[in-house]
Amino acid sequence: MENAADLLRSWALEAGFDRAGVARLAPLEHGEALVRWLERGDQAGMEYLGRRMEARVDPSQVFPGARSVLCVALQYHPLHGEDGERRPEPSGDLWRRVARYARGKDYHDVMGARLRSLEERVRAAFPGCETRRYVDTGPVLERELAARAGMGAVGKNTMLLHPEGGSWFLLGELFLSLDLDPGPAQPVEDLCGSCTLCLAACPTGAFPEPYRLDSNRCISYWTIEHRGPLPEEARRMVGGWVFGCDVCQEVCPWNREPAGAAHPEMELPPERGELTLAGLLRLPREEYVERFRGSPMKRAKLEGLQRNAAMAMGNRRERRFVVPLAEALRHGEPLVRGHAAWALGRIGGEEARGALEAALAVEGDEAVRTEIRGALELSLTAPSPSPILEGPSSQRLK
Repeated sequence: MENAADLLRSWALEAGFDRAGVARLAPLEHGEALVRWLERGDQAGMEYLGRRMEARVDPSQVFPGARSVLCVALQYHPLHGEDGERRPEPSGDLWRRVARYARGKDYHDVMGARLRSLEERVRAAFPGCETRRYVDTGPVLERELAARAGMGAVGKNTMLLHPEGGSWFLLGELFLSLDLDPGPAQPVEDLCGSCTLCLAACPTGAFPEPYRLDSNRCISYWTIEHRGPLPEEARRMVGGWVFGCDVCQEVCPWNREPAGAAHPEMELPPERGELTLAGLLRLPREEYVERFRGSPMKRAKLEGLQRNAAMAMGNRRERRFVVPLAEALRHGEPLVRGHAAWALGRIGGEEARGALEAALAVEGDEAVRTEIRGALELSLTAPSPSPILEGPSSQRLK
C-alpha cells in the first residue's frame, strides 16, 4: 500500500508522539535468545513473560490477519522544558531515587490515550482494518519491533538507543491488518561500539554480559515487580532506590543531550514532589490514594513503596531515619514493619536498638518478630550511623 506507511507515521507525530516507524510482521530474529533467557531464569519472578510465546517470537500471531505494526515513541526526559531552560533534578531525598519515567503521570494512560485516537483515525481512513494497540502490555517484544521499524538499536544494557533521543523514551505499538510497505529498510546500526560504561556502572552486576539482563540482580525488578519481603542480599542490593533504577541510562553517552519535546504530564507534580522518604513511610492510605492517583508507582502498591522506603533508609544509614522507622515498626503493615526493623538494625546505635527491643516486646506477628531478632543481631555489628545530612546526597548508594 504505497505511501500509507508515511501517512501513518505523520499521523503518529500529529497525535503527540516524538517518533514513529512501520515494520512488516514476521518471526523475530532474536526469538531464540528470548527462549534461552527464560530457560536460564533471567526473568526472576516475572513468569508472565513466558506466556503466549508463539506471539512473542512471531508478532504476526498477535491476532489473526495482522500484517504490519506502527511503532511509536514518547520522550520522557528531555533536558530542557518548554521554556528552553535546563531542568534541575528534584530536591529532597526521595525523587532522585525514583526512575524518571515514573515521576509523572502513568505512561500507560498518556500513551494509551494518544494511541486510541490514532487507532480511531486509522480505522476511519481504512474501513475494515483490524487493529490492536499495546503500551508495555501483551505478548510484544517492543524493542525488537521498534528496531525493525528503524527507531533505534538495542544497546548493551538491553535498552533501545536512538541517535537523537538516547534511551529516555517509552514505546507503544499499533498492530494492523494493513499490508503496509515501510519503504527501504534503514535500520539503525550498532550505537555502542566498544563502550561498556553501562555494564561497569550497574551497582549490582545485573549485566553478566553485553545485551543480557539478569533480572535477579536488577534493582527495578526488586523495587517494582517483586511482592513480599526481599531476601537479605536484595535489600542491600537496591541501595537507595525506591522505585526502579536509571543508572545504566545515566552513564550512557547517547543520553547526554537527548532530543525530544517536553511533555508536562510526564513531569513530577507538586502534590508528590514535596514527599520525602520519611513522608512516604508515614503516608496514610487515604492520602496515598489521592497523591498517587494516575501514577505508575501504584504498581508497587503502598506497602511495596513503604517497604522500599524503609530499605533505602537502612542503606543510607542516617540517624535522622530512626524516628520514622520506629513509627513504622509500631504502626505499619507487617511487610513494612519487617523491613523497618531490618533498616533499624542496619543503622544501629542505642536509639535504634531501643526501638527494636520495645517493638519485640509487643509484636504479635511471628515473621516480624523474626525480623526484629535478626535486626538486633545486625545492629551489634553495624558501624556508627551516619550523622544527619543537610539536603540531598548526590553520592550513589550501593
